Amino acid sequence: MKLQFLGFRFSGWQKQTNAKTLHDMVDKSLSFVFEGVNYKTIGVGRTDAKVSANTYYIQMFTDGLVDEVFFMNSLNSNFSPDFKAISIQKVDRGFNIINVPKIKEYHYYFSFGEKNHPFAAPFLVNVDEILNVDAMMKAAKLFEGEHHFHKYCTKPSANTIFKRVIDSCEIVGNDILTANFFPEKSYILKVRGKGFLRYQIRLMMATLFEVGKGNLDLDFIEASLKEDNDRKFLRNIAPASGLQLFDIELEL
Repeated sequence: MKLQFLGFRFSGWQKQTNAKTLHDMVDKSLSFVFEGVNYKTIGVGRTDAKVSANTYYIQMFTDGLVDEVFFMNSLNSNFSPDFKAISIQKVDRGFNIINVPKIKEYHYYFSFGEKNHPFAAPFLVNVDEILNVDAMMKAAKLFEGEHHFHKYCTKPSANTIFKRVIDSCEIVGNDILTANFFPEKSYILKVRGKGFLRYQIRLMMATLFEVGKGNLDLDFIEASLKEDNDRKFLRNIAPASGLQLFDIELEL
């Protein structure tokens, strides 16, 4: 099932004790839809607290067939305004939403200068300093290709693979999210790849902010991606609210 959600008031996807999570809300909504039907849901991946998704998938297991039209209408009527179910389709029993090959595209929305209208907070991160966007655009392209991302991952496991490929990485003007309370100019960091490390996009964005402020240069980024980097993760992490899981291409 394909979903969209605004993650600003949630503590991420994964269920937690004493926290309001996206997965909890999905299952709670489903409990009002299903009567006498057992079900279980699995998400395509974790999201951080306050991170939103224009595209997200869950795999649902039930012990009964679902009338797809009725189900979608009922689910959307029971969802809070933070959620919307987009589509549903049957898959083979052997399908695994977590292991299926996929390409993810993340967007990070930001602006700089004068403080934003408070209504923009769930979507757009504002940096109060003036940023050199041209330098940030050049720096973003350095992340493309195969690199060693030790410095762009927090709390890795013993089995974490740091050598990853980023298919594309660019900063462009924002013409996707618009509102009359947005600043006149805002920007998007767009990143595409098959898999990302814990906090990777937010660590990349924080580093690009430092480039924009003049505190770091292109040489720093190039060195940070080499195999012989010091492998200590960077400390600056960009706020989560600007991050959006924009698209997922599943190989069904």
